[in-house]
Amino acid sequence: MRFLLRLPKTHLRKLSSSMSVLMGSKQFLEFCLLPSFAASSPSCTRGAQRQLSSVSRRFRPVLASRPVSKSSPYHQRPNGVSPYTSISRAPNPGNVLNAIEFSVSMFDPEDGAVQSRLANLRLKLADNGIDAQNCPSGQYSGLICPECEGGDSGEKSLSLFIAADCSSATWNCFRGKCGLKGGVRVDGRFATSVVPMEKAERKVTVESLELEPLCDEIEDYFAARMISAETLKRNRVMQKRIGDEIVIAFTYWQRGELVSCKYRYLTKKFFQEKNTRRIFYGLDDIEKSSEIIIVEGEIDKLAMEEAGFRNCVSVPDGAPASVSSKETPSEEKDTKYKFLWNCNDYLKKASRIVIATDGDGAGQALAEEVARRLGKERCWRVKWPKKSEDEHYKDANEVLMSMGPHSLSEAVRSAEPYPIQGLFSFKDFFDEIDAYYHRTHGHEYGVSTGWKTLDNFYSVVPGELTVVTGVPNSGKSEWIDALLCNLNHSVGWKFALCSMENKVRDHGRKLLEKHVKKPFFDADYGRSVPRMSVEELDEGKLWLDDTFTLIRCELDSLPSIGWVLERAKAAVLRHGIRGLVIDPYNELDHQRTQRQTETEYVSQMLTKIKRFAQHHSCHVWFVAHPKQLQQWDGGPPNLYDISGSAHFINKCDNGIVIHRNRDEKAGPLDLVQICVRKVRNKVAGQIGDAYLCYDRATGLFSDSPITPEKPERRSSRRP
Repeated sequence: MRFLLRLPKTHLRKLSSSMSVLMGSKQFLEFCLLPSFAASSPSCTRGAQRQLSSVSRRFRPVLASRPVSKSSPYHQRPNGVSPYTSISRAPNPGNVLNAIEFSVSMFDPEDGAVQSRLANLRLKLADNGIDAQNCPSGQYSGLICPECEGGDSGEKSLSLFIAADCSSATWNCFRGKCGLKGGVRVDGRFATSVVPMEKAERKVTVESLELEPLCDEIEDYFAARMISAETLKRNRVMQKRIGDEIVIAFTYWQRGELVSCKYRYLTKKFFQEKNTRRIFYGLDDIEKSSEIIIVEGEIDKLAMEEAGFRNCVSVPDGAPASVSSKETPSEEKDTKYKFLWNCNDYLKKASRIVIATDGDGAGQALAEEVARRLGKERCWRVKWPKKSEDEHYKDANEVLMSMGPHSLSEAVRSAEPYPIQGLFSFKDFFDEIDAYYHRTHGHEYGVSTGWKTLDNFYSVVPGELTVVTGVPNSGKSEWIDALLCNLNHSVGWKFALCSMENKVRDHGRKLLEKHVKKPFFDADYGRSVPRMSVEELDEGKLWLDDTFTLIRCELDSLPSIGWVLERAKAAVLRHGIRGLVIDPYNELDHQRTQRQTETEYVSQMLTKIKRFAQHHSCHVWFVAHPKQLQQWDGGPPNLYDISGSAHFINKCDNGIVIHRNRDEKAGPLDLVQICVRKVRNKVAGQIGDAYLCYDRATGLFSDSPITPEKPERRSSRRP
């Protein structure tokens, strides 16, 4: 096949137009020669020859059917000695076609062996940071380089080639500042990822760069930007003539030695001297400073000096398009921010670093990249003054030009500590504290339960966790359902129900009875009250659908707490729920690692629930059964009796025990005792007992005339 590469272009064009397979890469054409050797080799089996001829029949109608004369260019030998000495004669088109067909058959992309090699090759490429999942074999693909990430523009500068037989892959980055090269093989014979060695740094001088003092035109340009000639002279700003144009030359000095130079056309087009050391602009100004300022451009550095800050430097290469999603690379691989490592001796002395980059997206991305390399704990961030109601000034020079040096100085001195994830100051929450004080949120004291006797001890506060327990058949679920109905009727809250013990139809019946205040059936339990009508049922169904969202696992397996909270989060965003019921604990999947105790697991689970409640301002009721009580005397259990862990009482915001009287001698059998055993928020309640009467026909609870002797709380707690 290699002889095709030496054919006249006209003949090669005719052949390639007849066969689309020849439109592949040069490497593929060279490789296709190998099967032709096998076809003419004595070791080639007859079965393989039959396969070869059967494959070739598919292509025969494509080429000309008449024989090729000996004067055809297929039989012409090139001048000189042919390097292909293993070929006894030049192959005719039929042999060429057979060779191509054999290679196509051999490297069929649907072939299992090829697919396996391609999959392994892609894994090896992924280990080198190259995502080749969508890159086919036998051709070049353009990707973003894992080393330089395509520079500021994010260009796809990495050229990746996967061999047609998927045995190897090579890559090369064509960005001048990167040049990453490497290759991998499936068989592991070689695996390299080579970053070219940095070229030797050039030694430059003012004379070698042909720099000259600023002319009046350039000085007037800076004067319009409120940069004085004195500041330009101290920072050794010069100019250079390029053809008919004059460009500004920002000279980069280190300990009195010129190490680089950056040029700026008046049209805001930049370029730098190649192969020079990358450092901060104005580096010598921070050599002995414990507090430094970092800006995005050279003119911003000059503007800072006009405002009285000489301890300022500028980055040499501008800002990135966005923050990198990868971890901070090592010094050897951090080519984009090499200037930070080159200036480390200056930076490590600074205890306070003020980052005053541009206010746009790129400037904020630069601030983040610089801060995470220098340590956010010693960084402060400048927030530029407002230009209008919805817009801020962009950078230091714009503030200087529009508001003057005093305002620029004030902006720098008002810099705020750089935000660190998980670290806050109370100032960040002053607005929320003010709203809490003035009760503008609306539920500062919590929401009334709908029962006056219980409101003295317990109120429903958004973002809290209430653990509810009680011996079986005490009415825990019935009481929670009644509480939800009261909250919906009074403040319009909506809820998500994860109630695994109830069938949907039974749970719907209980809620409808409490809403309509009539029994669902004309059965013995409800003979004293007329059954709800069809019209009332239809209205109640609309209320059910509007008020409640069901969380149910449709599979045979039990849902985990993570699974439940994910659905609850979706219900918050989609339906605006304000409450979540998880009933009960033992119906969840509680798989844990062998090294994790049940106590540790329960602690972690309750922490997840509390974080969900706080983040989404959603109250959560979590029902947990008590362990088997030994020698039970008929009284209400304690929160410490909950099966699993003492963390149920330790971690909850509110702990409630529901207890129903079962002894006629002790009082009415419809009497339900609501035992509030823990209240973390003293604004919302206190420890004590309330008594409610349960109506078996409708499932409603009402205040009982039997009340404990407890001090009443102030009546003005709710307006």
